[in-house]
Amino acid sequence: MLTRRNATEKRAARLGETLVEAAAPVAAMDRRSFLKRSGLTAGGLAALGSIGVSGVRKAEAGFTAPNVPVELKKNICTHCSVGCSVVAEVQNGVWVGQEPAWDSPINRGSHCAKGASVRELVHGDRRLKYPMKLVDGQWTRIDWKTAISEIGDRMLAIREKSGPDSVFLLGSAKFSNEGAYLFRKFAAFWGTNSVDHQARICHSTTVAGVANTWGYGAQTNSYNDIRNSKTMIIMGGNPAEAHPVSLQHVLSGKELNRANVIVIDPRMTRTAAHATEYVRIRPGTDIPIIWGILWHVFKNGWEDKEFIRQRVYGMDDVRAEVAKWTPEEVERVTGVPGAQLEKVAKQFATEKPSTLIWCMGATQKTVGTANVRAYCTLLLATGNVGKYGTGANIFRGHCNVQGATDLGLDVTTLPLYYGLVEGAWKHWARVWEVDYDYLASRFDTITAADGKSVKMMEQPGIPTTRWFDAVTMPKDKLAQRDNIKGMFVMGHGGNTVTRMPEMVKGLEALDLLVVCDPHPTTFAAISNRRNGTYLLPVSTQFECSGSRTASNRSIQWGEKVVEPIFESANDYWIIYEFAKKLGFADKMFKNIAMTKGKYGDEPEAESILREINRGGWSTGYCGQSPERLKAHMANQGDFDLVSLRAKAGPNAGDYYGLPWPCWGPPEMKHPGTHTLYNTNLHVKDGGGTFRARFGIERVVKVKEKDAEGKEIEKEVKQNLLAEGSASVGSELTDGYPEFTMAFLKKNGWDKELTDQELAVIQRVGGNNADTVSWATDLSGGIQRVAIAHGCVPYGNAKARANAWNLPDPVPVHREPIYTPRTDLVAKYPTRPDFASFRMMNVGASVQKKAVDERISLRFPIILTSGRLVEYEGGGEETRSNKWLAELQQDMFVEINPSDANERGIKDGQWVWVDGPESQSKARVKALVTERVSKGVAFMPFHFAGWFMGEDQRKNYPQGTDPIVLGESVNALTTYGYDPVTAMQETKVTLCQIRAA
Repeated sequence: MLTRRNATEKRAARLGETLVEAAAPVAAMDRRSFLKRSGLTAGGLAALGSIGVSGVRKAEAGFTAPNVPVELKKNICTHCSVGCSVVAEVQNGVWVGQEPAWDSPINRGSHCAKGASVRELVHGDRRLKYPMKLVDGQWTRIDWKTAISEIGDRMLAIREKSGPDSVFLLGSAKFSNEGAYLFRKFAAFWGTNSVDHQARICHSTTVAGVANTWGYGAQTNSYNDIRNSKTMIIMGGNPAEAHPVSLQHVLSGKELNRANVIVIDPRMTRTAAHATEYVRIRPGTDIPIIWGILWHVFKNGWEDKEFIRQRVYGMDDVRAEVAKWTPEEVERVTGVPGAQLEKVAKQFATEKPSTLIWCMGATQKTVGTANVRAYCTLLLATGNVGKYGTGANIFRGHCNVQGATDLGLDVTTLPLYYGLVEGAWKHWARVWEVDYDYLASRFDTITAADGKSVKMMEQPGIPTTRWFDAVTMPKDKLAQRDNIKGMFVMGHGGNTVTRMPEMVKGLEALDLLVVCDPHPTTFAAISNRRNGTYLLPVSTQFECSGSRTASNRSIQWGEKVVEPIFESANDYWIIYEFAKKLGFADKMFKNIAMTKGKYGDEPEAESILREINRGGWSTGYCGQSPERLKAHMANQGDFDLVSLRAKAGPNAGDYYGLPWPCWGPPEMKHPGTHTLYNTNLHVKDGGGTFRARFGIERVVKVKEKDAEGKEIEKEVKQNLLAEGSASVGSELTDGYPEFTMAFLKKNGWDKELTDQELAVIQRVGGNNADTVSWATDLSGGIQRVAIAHGCVPYGNAKARANAWNLPDPVPVHREPIYTPRTDLVAKYPTRPDFASFRMMNVGASVQKKAVDERISLRFPIILTSGRLVEYEGGGEETRSNKWLAELQQDMFVEINPSDANERGIKDGQWVWVDGPESQSKARVKALVTERVSKGVAFMPFHFAGWFMGEDQRKNYPQGTDPIVLGESVNALTTYGYDPVTAMQETKVTLCQIRAA
C-alpha cells in the first residue's frame, strides 16, 4: 500500500549501516564486495538525494578502484515510454554508478524512482543466471546448445503435426527496435502472423483509433511541447505515477502559461492532485463525457468552423450523435453535472492551444477504439491538432512499446504498418531479397466453412489477449488448422492478461512453453506444469546496443553498457540461433552483418537498423541511420528543451531523435517531424498534412424527395481531400492523393528522378511502374521529388470524424459488460456477438447472462486497475529490485470508507476481493481511502506470485523469486474485448470485498 512495513527509524539505521560499510577502503575489497557496496551509487544515491544527505554532482564513479579509468556509457531507461537517458559509469567492465543525463532534452538530469535504480536490473542477484528446463516439476540447469536443440526439435514437431500457426510468438515492448524487427521477421519466416506484444493490452486501441482518424497511430506532439499548452485534459492517465518525468513538462506548462489542468478520472490520483479542475466520472463512461463536452462546444459555437471546413470529414454526423447527450443525460449516465462540463468545454475550446493526454484508462476497454476516436474528434472540432501545444499526447507505458509496435509486433501488420495483403508481403520480400513464393510456402492455406480457400499469410493472427482461448477451445471453433500447442515468449509478463484462471488452464494444456527473460515471469510459476517448460536468460537493453522509440516518436540509440552477465544472451543472438536451428537463418540474415559477441557471431544492431531504413518508407523510418542517431546522443545539449530542435552543432536543424516520419534516405537529412500534421511548416522542416489513406472521395447513399414529394435514394460523392489547406511551401495548394509514379507523371515531375531511382522504380513495378508508390519505392525517389515540391508523400486529406470502416463509425456509448447500471444496458448495450481474430467474441452473451443473473447484486463494487510509481508492467524486474521492493511491499485494494464501514473492514487488514467469473478471488490488504468514491475499488496491476490466496514462491527456480509477491488483479478481471483490436477490459468490472 502507500504505507510502509518498516518504520522510518529502521530504514534510516539500515541506511547508516550501509554508509559505514560503503566507506570501507576500496583497495581492500574483492570484486564481489565491490559490486555489492557500489550498489549505493545507483538506487542508493537516489535514496540519499531524497533525504538531503547528498547533493547533485557531476557524473563520476562512486566507490571506484584507484587508478582504473572510468568510462561513461549512455543508454535509455528501460521502464516507461518517456525516454530518459541514463549515463552509466563503467570500470573494468563493471557498471559501478549511474547518473541521469543532464543534457537530455527529455529528462534534463532527472530520474524517477524506477529510473534511478536501473543499474540493479543488470547486477540484481535474482536474475535468471543460466538456461533451465522443468523436469517432472523440478527446475534443472541446462546449457544453451541443449536448450536451442530441444526447443527447436519440439517446435518443428508441432509444425509438422499442426502447422506453423500452432506456435504462438509473444514479443516485447522491452525489445530494441532492432530486436522487435527481428522477431517479426522471424515470425514471417516461421510462417505465422500470431506474433504480438504488450501494445495489444495497452495502446492497440490508440493505434487503431488515431490511425483511422488522421493517418498515423501515434502521439502527435511531444512531452516537451506540453509546455506550450494553455489547457490540458488528462483523461485515463496518471502520469505522476506512470510516467513521473513527463509530469515535469506538464507542470512547467501549468506554471509558465497559467494553464488549465483538467483531470478526468474515476479516482483522485496523484496527478489529479495537481489539477485546476478534477472531474470524477463513473468508470466506463468516457464517450458520454466527451460528447457532453462537445454538446456545450456546439451549443455555444465554440468549434473551429474554418478548420472543420478545410480539414475534417463527417463532423455533421458527430453533431447528430452529440445532440443526444444533453447535460441531463450525461449526468444520468456519468454522474458529472452539466455546469462542470460546460466549464471544461469552454476552457478547452477557447483557451488554446489545448491538448488531450490519455493512457490506458482510456484504451483498456471494450470500447477502447471508440473512446480514442471520440478524443480525436474533440481535438478536431476545436482545431487543436497540427500546432504547437495541441494534439493527442498519448503517454505509452513501456520503454519501446512505440517502437515495437512500429516494427510489426502486431498480429495485423508487417513492420512499419504495412498490412498483410499480398502487396505488403511483396514489398518486404524485396527488402529482404527473398522470393515471395518462398515466404508464401511457409504459411498454411486452409478451407473455410464456406468452402473457400484462405491464405493464412493474409489473415490477422491470434492476439495475446486470447492466446489461451486458442489453446483450450474446440478445434472446430478456431479459424486455423489446429489449436495453439506451443508458446515462445520473449520479454512479456504472464500476469498482464485478464481472466487469469482461464489463462492458467491454457498454460497447463500447452505442449511447449518457452520463456525468455532476465527474470522468470509469472508464466514460469503460476501453473502446475511439470514438463515442457524452458527458461532462457536474456540480457537487458543495457547489455546490448540498439535504438528505442519514445512515445513522442523520437528514436534514441543506446550503447552497450556491459557484456551480458551470468550466462545471459541478447535478443539478436537468441533469434539468430533459433533461425539457424529451424533452417532459415541463411535467408533471414542474408543482408545483416555479423559482429563478434559473447557466444560468437551475432547480428549487428547497426546493420539491422539499416535494413529497417531500406524498407521503412511508409512510416518514415527511412531517414534515421545509426550514425545520425548516435550523433544526437553525443550532442544532446544542442537540442532545445521545448522545440526539441538543435540550433547549432553537427545536428543543427534536426529535431531530437529524428521523430518519425523522417523522410529518407538518410543522406537527404530530413530533420524528423516534431508535430504531426502541422501545415504551418514546410515538409522539409517537419511540416505535414492529414494522410490520404482512405481514398480521395466516398460514395454515400442519401435519401431525398423528388419533385412529387416521393422519397428516393441517390448516390452522392463526398470529397475526402483537404479544401483550401496545404502545408507551407506546397506547390499543390489544395488537397491531393498519395504520391505514386502515375501522380508524379500527372504533375510532370517524373523527369526529376535520377536514372538510378527510375531503374529501382521500374524493377519494383515490373510491367506497371505507375503503381509504385511513396511507400513501396525502394529508391526513395518518389518521396524526394514530392518533398522538393513542398508536398507530403502520403497526400493531403481531411481527417475523419466518421470512420465508416469501423464497427461504430461515430462512437456511441456502450455499457461495460459487467456494469452496476443494468438499467442502462437496454439503451446502451455492448456489441452483438461476432467473429474476430479467428474466434468468436461473445461479449453480448456474457453481458446478457450477467444482467439476467443479477450479478451486480452479488458483486456491487466497480473494480478498476492502474499503476504505481514504484513498479513497472508485470513487475517481475521491479519487484526483484531491492531499492524498489522496500518502497511497496504489499498488494492492496483501495476501498471507500463508506464501503469499508458497511463490511467491517479496517485500514491495513487482510481482505478477500471476489470476482464474478471463474470463482476468482484475491487476498490483499485494504487501503481505506476517499481516493475512490463509494461503489468503486482500485487495485494496481504489477503484482504476481500469489494466486487466489496461494503463495507460489516455491514454484520459481531457487534464488530467482521476486522479493515482493502479491496477488494479480487480473485474476479478477473479466471477459470483454474491443471489436477492432481485441483489447482486453481491465478498467471496468465488478467485485465484492469481504474481510479475510
